[in-house]
Amino acid sequence: MTIHVLILCTHNSARSVLGEGMLNHWARRLGRDVQAHSAGSAPSGRVNPYAIEALRHAGVDTGGCRSKSWDEFSRDGAPPLAIVITVCDSAAAESCPVFFGGTGGPPVKVHWGYPDPSHAEGGDDGKRRAFELTRQAIGYRMLQLLALPLETMDRAALQQALTEIGRS
Repeated sequence: MTIHVLILCTHNSARSVLGEGMLNHWARRLGRDVQAHSAGSAPSGRVNPYAIEALRHAGVDTGGCRSKSWDEFSRDGAPPLAIVITVCDSAAAESCPVFFGGTGGPPVKVHWGYPDPSHAEGGDDGKRRAFELTRQAIGYRMLQLLALPLETMDRAALQQALTEIGRS
């Protein structure tokens, strides 16, 4: 049974897209039945081109990348979400979406904050560097998530493990 993970950020144009791309990439490579999705509470309607570039440079398929609303995951027919990860930067007083929707039982929710690479200084080179570093950081946490025995963990153990990953 596929484990569905939703990665949320406000605009669904950078960090959440990087998370979706990296989790799907690693899940395929490792043969895990995990499917990542990303969405935003106020989607921009476009994926940041630096996010696409960073994913492509890492060998990630970006064909399905798009900025979308979290409403897609609250409708009939939406995948049953096991995990919801928010990736906004509360340290920068960025408002993080709170997801109440979903089908099936309530998902385990965790916050893994990252600074928005879209605001990096240093022109194009600075933004490219920031997106690459963010992709690497998110990718590492996604590998840690995939190392968990997701199929056999109860909610409390999964919540604790995901919280610990966020502290690493």
